[in-house]
Amino acid sequence: MSPRLPAGSPPRGEPIIRATGLTRRFGDFVAVDDLTIAVERGVIFAFLGANGSGKSTTIRMLIGLLTPSGGAIEVDGVDVIRHPRRVRDRIGYMGQKVSLYQGLSLRENVEFYAGLYGLSPGDLESRWGALRERFGLREVEAEMSQDLPAGIRQRAGLAVAILHRPRVLFLDEPTAGVDVASRSLFWELIQDEAADGVTVFVTTHFLEEADYCDWVTFIDRGRLIADAEPETLRARYSDGYRVTLELPPEARAAAAELLSGAPVSIEEQASGLVLTARTLAPELMARIAGILETRPDARVAIDQPQMTEVFRRVLAASPSARVAA
Repeated sequence: MSPRLPAGSPPRGEPIIRATGLTRRFGDFVAVDDLTIAVERGVIFAFLGANGSGKSTTIRMLIGLLTPSGGAIEVDGVDVIRHPRRVRDRIGYMGQKVSLYQGLSLRENVEFYAGLYGLSPGDLESRWGALRERFGLREVEAEMSQDLPAGIRQRAGLAVAILHRPRVLFLDEPTAGVDVASRSLFWELIQDEAADGVTVFVTTHFLEEADYCDWVTFIDRGRLIADAEPETLRARYSDGYRVTLELPPEARAAAAELLSGAPVSIEEQASGLVLTARTLAPELMARIAGILETRPDARVAIDQPQMTEVFRRVLAASPSARVAA
């Protein structure tokens, strides 16, 4: 499945997740340092950072498992610090270690969590029946959880996390330890949830997965260092997109003329024209499409700036990196 294409700013309005001045200390160590974030309803929100940057500590505070040293948290209208148990009824959570109990079959796990969520037998059968088919779990329903392959266990964990139809879904490193194909399918399921109006807050150390998300926040040493849409971050912290137009020599001058005035730099190389653009602006893409229409023998290849490079530059530009240096 392809990552999300740029689609403008996520819907604005009252955030469904809001943390203000969030701080957590462990003795003299500050794991999260005066962090303020807001997550709009119905978006996939990527919360990224290196190992030890404070991602998991932040999630544990947002879902009410860890009391902050300072700050305020509101999730779906609930003051999490004052009412940590109340917020857990409104959210789904899945961590790197899928919360399925060993010694129980998948079906027994489902029934156990349905009891915790207060689902009636009728609601359970209806909801699990739909999820079982959608997530491809029918054939493994009777299998013991510890015997499930990693990719299937991951899908099962997500199904259990959304069994009670939460409005907010927290995923902490959910794709760690599974193969690429399983990761792709997992993200397809996540995007389906977002399309149904669920807000997804996800951490991942696979930075390329940020392209599945509407919004990206980077933290370093517990502090916010970048907060924007993926395309905005690429425009700010990369050399831009590289577009290669393979054209015969006699067609290059006309193509360059058509591209003149577009937000792009143009260089002629052996195979044709190489364009560098901060973003794939609609105007630029329309002009490239015009070239392809008039030159059926033309070929185009687009190299997208990698999020790993974006993150490297974000880190280099952050005040904490300069202090550490």
